[in-house]
Amino acid sequence: MTPEMNTGGLAISELEIEVLLLSLKVAGWAVLCSLPLGIATAWLLSRHRFPGRFLLDSIVHLPLVIPPVAVGYILLVLLGRHGLFGSWLYDVFGLTLVFTWQGAALAAAVMAFPLMVRAVRLSLDAVDQKIEAAARTLGASPLRVFVTITLPLMTPGILAGTVLAFARSLGEFGATITFASNIAGETRTLPLALHTLLQSPGTEDAAMRIVVISIVLALLALLLSELLARRVARRLTGEIK
Repeated sequence: MTPEMNTGGLAISELEIEVLLLSLKVAGWAVLCSLPLGIATAWLLSRHRFPGRFLLDSIVHLPLVIPPVAVGYILLVLLGRHGLFGSWLYDVFGLTLVFTWQGAALAAAVMAFPLMVRAVRLSLDAVDQKIEAAARTLGASPLRVFVTITLPLMTPGILAGTVLAFARSLGEFGATITFASNIAGETRTLPLALHTLLQSPGTEDAAMRIVVISIVLALLALLLSELLARRVARRLTGEIK
């Protein structure tokens, strides 16, 4: 048994802190980097009609219906050290994603991306386009209409998508372990730590603590989302009045 799997009080506490901080970093970067692309993709699918739109929509939602391990393997083929794009990234920029926490964040972002896009798109579909059209007739540029009207009105959807993506990233397992592996201190997030603990005898208490930490994080994220959504709704209602 490795030292980090020791169930002694101090060792397991250090493990929990390490895994918690790493999970928050991976999930945070996954959401931060994918949010602009998620908003852009939702806008494209909601407001534009073009050849291949259905195909793009299907590709975006593909991670929801195929095994996460398959997603991880695809990332490995594309972005591995000798992958289609991974070799180019390494030769040109010296960048390696596989078996790193950045790779874990990428895997989490890919798996959470459909949930983010769906939430933002539903919110965008609910925005009355007549308001946007009226602003444009008054001389506002498309960018100003988006920033001052559309974006504030779709804020609840952005918040919901962000929280959903964050929670999904915290719970990502299959794609992460396939693409980034299960390396202590580097890619071992909460689900991977739980998996590792369950493979060792006498670690049931430690595994239960990891489960509790995961549940608390998810509840806090949902609570924060609800509070922010209510605050935004009150502000928008006040502005409309």
